Amino acid sequence: MRTRPTVGRARLALALAALLGGGALTALPAAQAAPSAAGLTVQYRTSAGGATADQTEPWLKIRNTGSSAVQLSQVKVRYYFKADSPNASYRFACSWAVRGCSALTGTFGTLGKPTATADRYLEIGFTPAAGTLAPGADTGDMQVRFHQTSWQTVRQSDDYSFNGAQTSYANWDKVTAQFAGATVWGAAPEGNDPTEPTDPPDPTDPPGGGQALFDDFAYSSHTDPAISAHGWSVRSNSGGPGVPGATWDPSKVTFVSAGGNSVMNLETSTAGTGASTTHTEVLTKATKFRNGTYAARVKFSDAPKLGPDGDHLVQTFFTINDLKAPMADDYAEYDFEYLPNGGWGEPSNILYTTSWETYNPDPWQAVNQHSEQRVSYAGWHDLVVTIDNSAITYYVDGQHFGTHDAQYLPERPMSINFNQWLIDLNGQTSTTPRAYDQQVDYVLHVKDQVLTPAQVAAEVAAYRGAGTAFVDEVPSS
Repeated sequence: MRTRPTVGRARLALALAALLGGGALTALPAAQAAPSAAGLTVQYRTSAGGATADQTEPWLKIRNTGSSAVQLSQVKVRYYFKADSPNASYRFACSWAVRGCSALTGTFGTLGKPTATADRYLEIGFTPAAGTLAPGADTGDMQVRFHQTSWQTVRQSDDYSFNGAQTSYANWDKVTAQFAGATVWGAAPEGNDPTEPTDPPDPTDPPGGGQALFDDFAYSSHTDPAISAHGWSVRSNSGGPGVPGATWDPSKVTFVSAGGNSVMNLETSTAGTGASTTHTEVLTKATKFRNGTYAARVKFSDAPKLGPDGDHLVQTFFTINDLKAPMADDYAEYDFEYLPNGGWGEPSNILYTTSWETYNPDPWQAVNQHSEQRVSYAGWHDLVVTIDNSAITYYVDGQHFGTHDAQYLPERPMSINFNQWLIDLNGQTSTTPRAYDQQVDYVLHVKDQVLTPAQVAAEVAAYRGAGTAFVDEVPSS
């Protein structure tokens, strides 16, 4: 991340985000399974009805048809399926639930007597926080899903519990329910009554699982020892980019509550001189991130929180490694840069995404590709960049922002960074103090996997639903 001139207009490609779910759907006839003495029935529908899909989505409701309340922590529901390969592993997630995703659990088990349509099951359970289910009531939507940890396509058409035609809720006896250890609804695959011993269930990976970094930025202050323990550095050393003579002030990195989550706040301030200017930056100490998916939810600001507006400010989320020599071909950098007041020759708001091959700082020479949009991006935005062996692709709020060519792919691992700084003091010449905020809700990196923005959102929701504020499973390079 450095001061640089713009390099001409780039193309902006916008694609409509895919709609989740569908319109009004006609309910299918209910399966003919009589309510049990315990008074529980399970209703099922799917929102991913194809023979194959990125993930299986068995949406469920449990209804209490009895005359007394049921403690949900005593209820287990099993969905049976055929593994896509003997060594396949799966990950559970909850997209949304009336009772709250944090009140649901998901574990995978292996059937003792495999059949042609089932050798595994997903078991949905409830924590005590789920409460009770009153007579005549149902749990409401439980929009759960699961996928291979490798994100390989799953085949659903041969799964015992799957019904691609059932797109509205209806009773479904190929999903079983247990209450206090006894089967009270549905029929398991032949020879596999849920009360019979089976192999011990494999607990689901923490949401996201695999080789991922997730941080919810739930820290107390910039001096919280967990920040360093979790692999972050809050910058204090001098130098570029930005206004000469400015300092990088760790104390201006704070943690506040917003929307029920802890968020990281980066403050940049100035009184119109280099000596009065403070910048902020937080970065990973390790340079171990290369191909895969990078995502963050970032709040950009168009106006200062105090003082006069107009400074040439840069608010960022990016990955980078070091330039070993001018024009070195193993340099890499991938940027989201928002300039609320212009700069680098731009008169007003502009958002850049830039993929770097290399550069020479003096005399300035740059080899990069960028996309841009000249509108305000004030407010919260979901930023995603994916890197595979063929391209770098950027998304903003689920929409495609730009795809950059293979020549800009990274040759070496990188760090993950957030910073806010002033390009110069030409945008606002006043000596009245002013300060700007940039906020970060979370960051996610999944190594060597290209996720869609919707998959990113689901992964983050699953981490939070499981109460996971931090995980780093990415190996050192």
